[in-house]
Amino acid sequence: MRSSRRESEKRHSTFSLPKLGAASLSSDMDDACYKLCEKLVPKNYIQQGQNAKSIHQSKIRHLLEQRRIPEEGWDDQTIELFLGELAIMDSNNFPDNCGVGEREARIYSSLVSKRHFRLGHGIGRSGEITAVQPKAAGSSLIMTLTNSLALHAIKLSGIQASSCFVVPMATGMSIALSLLSLKQKRPNAKYVLWPRIDQKSCIKSIVTSGFELVVIENVREGEELRTNLEEIQRKVQELGAGNILCILTTTSCFAPRVPDKLEEIGEICKSQDIPHVVNNAYGLQCSKCTHLIQQASRSRLDVFVQSTDKNFMVPVGGSIIAGFDDNLIRHISKCYPGRASSSPSTDLLITLLSMGVKGYKDLLKERKSNYKALQEKLSECAKKHGERLLSTPHNGISMGMSLQTFQCNTEEAVTDLGSKLFTRLVSGTRVIPTDGKKSEICGRTFTSFGAHCDDYGSPYLTAAAAIGMTSQDIDLFITRLDKVLTKSAKTKDSNQVDS
Repeated sequence: MRSSRRESEKRHSTFSLPKLGAASLSSDMDDACYKLCEKLVPKNYIQQGQNAKSIHQSKIRHLLEQRRIPEEGWDDQTIELFLGELAIMDSNNFPDNCGVGEREARIYSSLVSKRHFRLGHGIGRSGEITAVQPKAAGSSLIMTLTNSLALHAIKLSGIQASSCFVVPMATGMSIALSLLSLKQKRPNAKYVLWPRIDQKSCIKSIVTSGFELVVIENVREGEELRTNLEEIQRKVQELGAGNILCILTTTSCFAPRVPDKLEEIGEICKSQDIPHVVNNAYGLQCSKCTHLIQQASRSRLDVFVQSTDKNFMVPVGGSIIAGFDDNLIRHISKCYPGRASSSPSTDLLITLLSMGVKGYKDLLKERKSNYKALQEKLSECAKKHGERLLSTPHNGISMGMSLQTFQCNTEEAVTDLGSKLFTRLVSGTRVIPTDGKKSEICGRTFTSFGAHCDDYGSPYLTAAAAIGMTSQDIDLFITRLDKVLTKSAKTKDSNQVDS
């Protein structure tokens, strides 16, 4: 059943799912077809097939009614059936469709068509990414359903956000979109206060958007690098609150950097009427990060952005922009120019349906358990080689191990350690030297970029326990790290004897 163009346009700016019942999804085998089948195959066999089909349809009906992640994950057959039904609702798949426009979802390659489940219209319309397309009821259902399920996932993670939407861009570009959207509400603002987090995409999201980057250097508390609240307050007074677009903070980060003090910054933003944007790239999977966001929302937190691939194990290319003010999130969605690829939304929809609530919660629980296991085993390995695990209790995902004995050798030995791990198929670790090297990024010069500060004092290695990691990954990493450290120590001792 297709909605008229007028009805579709009336709904096109809403975030809620169009009120389409289960009957709106066409069935490839209706009751009349099953009756005809009974003339070819015994009736009781056909009825068994009907009963099996009704189980799939019941799951789909429940999804459309509840618009929440199912408690138990769906099997692939149900998901494929559902996507097939949705694809049939798009105009490019109508049997008698006559397309005479410039954008008719024509797909040349059958491989590409299969890869996208014959969905080619994308999501949104030229004026808004969350708009419903008259020619693509199925794709529009994917978009609105995915946004609803993404919001449910955010709430399951511990954040009671009110609104969100999936964007076919990675975190950096989604932050840039959020900043440009805020600019419309603060036309005179040109500064973005940014507690330093050494990732290039964060810097580029600010500079590419045309704003002036104001770096707030971190302060060291014990072995942690933490937010310099006094410097933020000083910069607000110096620059003037009205000239500041926002304070861009971070939750998920590499040790020894820890999440920013969101609550305290939220209080500053509230008292000075400055927007607060949070880079929550892979923070949904960590209860420490989600708790900070939820707490900060009680003072001021306008927008938080997270990656779909880092939090939900889908291909790179999507993120979720979320917040606690429906009007603001809708404003950001309207600032996205043109239509967008539906691939990130489709990937996330498939994944959340496959996981189910139980599967997602199990993954979060497993990740937390793996963090403790990695922490214990990395600490034991460090002690064996005369090193130590850095004390960073406020970081619930990443951890660091000192490399002081390598510093006593040469800085080249430190970086060489990272190369040796990579050649042994260990990915994701970061080895940070203390060479004081200068790096220029978007016209700004940073010292010891990657360390989150100019001089941490000693080199270190980082590892993270992220969602999807297994106990086998931990054991393999520790085994290979131990071998590399042992071999490097023997090489160092040999060089000392020769000298």
